[in-house]
Amino acid sequence: MNFFAEHYQFWTPRNKKSLYVGILLLAMAMLIQAYAGQYSYHKAISAAAAEDTLLHVLPAVNLGWLIVQGSLISIIVALFLLVRYPYHFLFGIKVTALFIVVRAVFMTLTQIGIYPEGVDFKLGVGSGVYNFFNFPGNFFFSGHTGLPFLMALVFWHERPLRAFFLCLSLVFGVSVLLARVHYSIDVFAAPFIAYGIFKIAQWIFNGDYLILLKDYEG
Repeated sequence: MNFFAEHYQFWTPRNKKSLYVGILLLAMAMLIQAYAGQYSYHKAISAAAAEDTLLHVLPAVNLGWLIVQGSLISIIVALFLLVRYPYHFLFGIKVTALFIVVRAVFMTLTQIGIYPEGVDFKLGVGSGVYNFFNFPGNFFFSGHTGLPFLMALVFWHERPLRAFFLCLSLVFGVSVLLARVHYSIDVFAAPFIAYGIFKIAQWIFNGDYLILLKDYEG
C-alpha cells in the first residue's frame, strides 16, 4: 500500500490493472524458464561440445561469485530502479517477461554440449535460487549479457542508468566467457536479440511504452 501511496497520481485503476497483468506474465515466464532450463540441461549432457575459437584462447577463470551473487544483486537493483521510476515499471516488467520467454524457446531449440572447464555453481549465497532457474547447458542466448542490455534500452533516456546497465552487460558478457558457461555466440548475439525483443515489446505493449515516453515529454 505504501508503494501505491507514494505514486498516487500514477497508479490509476488502468495502471494498477496493467501492473497485475505484468506480474502475472513475469511469474509465468519464470516458470517457463525453469522448465526449459531443465530440458536444455538434460539435452546438453548427451550432446557434444562445440568448437569455439574465442574460448580456446581465453583463460578459464572461476567467476562464480560474480555470475551468481552479482546477477542476483543486479536483479534487485533493476527492480528497485523500476519501482523508483514508476513510468518505466509497467513496460519494464512486461518486456522482461517477453525476454525470458523468448530465451526459453531459443534454449530448447539449440542443443549444444557443455563446454569443458565450465564452472559449476553449487555453493554460495543465493546459489539455490540461481540454480533453480539456470542450469549448465542453458546457452543460447546469454541472459547475463542480454538482460542488462535490455534494461539499458528501458532506461535509455536516463543517461547514468543507461551507462550503468551497458557496463554491466559488458562485465557479465566477459565473465560468462571466462567462466566457460557460455559460448561466444551466446554473448555476441544477446544484445541484438534483446534489441529485437525490445522493439517487439513496443508494439505488443504500446500503451505501457507510451506511458514511459510521457515521462520525458512533460
